[in-house]
Amino acid sequence: MLRLVAIGYVLALVALPVASVVQHTFADGLGPVWEVLTSDDFLAALRLTAVVAGIATLLNTVFGVGMGVLLVRYRFWGRRFVSAVIDLPVSISPIVVGVALILVYGTYGWFGGALEDAGFRVIFSVPGMVLATVLVSLPLVLREVVPTLEEAGIEQEQAAQSLGASAWQRFWRVTLPTIRWALAYGVALSLARSLGEFGAVRVVSGSVAGESQTLTLYVNDSYQEFGPDAQRQAFAAAFVLMAIAVALIVVIAALRPQEERS
Repeated sequence: MLRLVAIGYVLALVALPVASVVQHTFADGLGPVWEVLTSDDFLAALRLTAVVAGIATLLNTVFGVGMGVLLVRYRFWGRRFVSAVIDLPVSISPIVVGVALILVYGTYGWFGGALEDAGFRVIFSVPGMVLATVLVSLPLVLREVVPTLEEAGIEQEQAAQSLGASAWQRFWRVTLPTIRWALAYGVALSLARSLGEFGAVRVVSGSVAGESQTLTLYVNDSYQEFGPDAQRQAFAAAFVLMAIAVALIVVIAALRPQEERS
């Protein structure tokens, strides 16, 4: 009975909506879908999504590894507070994150006016979208790396240090191989979260077609328009996002057994 309840729950919340998206996407055949996928607005949204998600994932990877080593290997005043603050962005609504960025980097924010006078615009441009995406996915890499570092301990690094290895040599030859599967898993999670971000990016982007519109914004804006063409665009873009998510799930599922064996 519990298995049936669990399967029914998953079917109702995941399988049926996914099947509905697939059915609506290909209801008129492959031709209209291909027309949407080759349109200028869709390709611009896809490129922008790849750029924003790629930069955000890279920044979160560097931050996650560095901060993970700092929190596990060192003891300092305020360590627990720093660890708690890192989890804050995923504890609040992404829309609140977007509003907070506007209050700081907007035209009338703390630093926005000075940055715009210097010729650097943050809000309603790519830098603001990257910042919003980084914040909402901030702890995903870190929280995968920290348990692995704690479990590994410091004995191997101490042995390498006693043999004359420098800090960088210890990191590349001891620390990084130890956390490689956890790091890969965290990167996949961070990338998936970055690709699907909507709320915070919606607030700071302006959602201008061809300029500041990611795939999630493209789906939302198309779905809100009237007519079969707009609906077809929304479902085709949603199908692409869903396909990317499924691919990342497969990667994550493949990495998890590797991590457990290591």
